[in-house]
Amino acid sequence: MTTINEVMTATHRVCDRYFAAAEEAVAEEDWPAAEAAWGQFTLLLEKHMTVLEEGLLFPAFEEFNGQAGPTQVMRTEHEQIHALAGQIRVALSARDKQAFLGIAETLMLLIQQHNMKEEQIIYPMMDESIAKAAEIVGKLQQE
Repeated sequence: MTTINEVMTATHRVCDRYFAAAEEAVAEEDWPAAEAAWGQFTLLLEKHMTVLEEGLLFPAFEEFNGQAGPTQVMRTEHEQIHALAGQIRVALSARDKQAFLGIAETLMLLIQQHNMKEEQIIYPMMDESIAKAAEIVGKLQQE
């Protein structure tokens, strides 16, 4: 059986690849490639955080566990991630290499810490506690 942790961790890795591609393109001042990679990153990030986690997983987890602290922490971090991603979008539009790379470094650290909490704590808790985990994994794989 595929787990929530496996499906969601795989999405983290794809996001990481787009993020790295955008950083590399900015470092080389290949702005069209940077725009394309950043666009893919933000599309996937939005789907991952807003649709899959906040729209599907967190409510299911909270239904079983109540308004749990872990999901509230994740939502707060999502807000921080969105804010930094918005700042990066501005730097990218301005072709401001230094601003992009500086903000990207901060964002990558936040994302790495966030993903580690999800992969090592939140997703395993979800796999263990959500009664309909198999059904939810099926929905995640369809998205």
